[in-house]
Amino acid sequence: MKALKFLPLLLLFVFASCSTVRVATDFDKEANFNQYHSFAFFKPGIDKAEISDLDKKRILRAIEENLTAKGMSKTENPDLLVSIFTKERQRVDVYNNNFGYGWGWNPWYYGSYYGGSNVSRSTEGTLYIDLIDAKTNNLVWQGMGSADLVTSDMERKEERIREIVSKILAEYPPGATKK
Repeated sequence: MKALKFLPLLLLFVFASCSTVRVATDFDKEANFNQYHSFAFFKPGIDKAEISDLDKKRILRAIEENLTAKGMSKTENPDLLVSIFTKERQRVDVYNNNFGYGWGWNPWYYGSYYGGSNVSRSTEGTLYIDLIDAKTNNLVWQGMGSADLVTSDMERKEERIREIVSKILAEYPPGATKK
């Protein structure tokens, strides 16, 4: 009966661990982030991103939503240029199950056992968001988010992209989340 009390907590942990986005950021400590109030997308950088044009549009919409929510505006003469690039890799997880049944003998145990392995494959993507000072063309902030990708369901894919972008840009400007 006590074990049933922990079941919801266990399920929450399992589902939360499946949807985690690992985020890291880096920035120029000499940059004054209070001077940046507007942005535009850096088309040459975005064109080089090796993802579909539809996914690029999803990412750019999510970036625009997040930066606008932070009080920035999208303009023709911006303070910051926004660029993206992506990396993708296959992740293979092997789980060894050295329990179960089968026949065998050893000096301490005679009986049956079953040993097996489960192999899980998933695609992990990494999105980099670069913020470049428009006047100096220097990179002033970079955010990176890695997560398992959703490829089958369009709505879940768009939701996942929004989640990844949101978690990356939650770290901008530097120090904003540490108050």
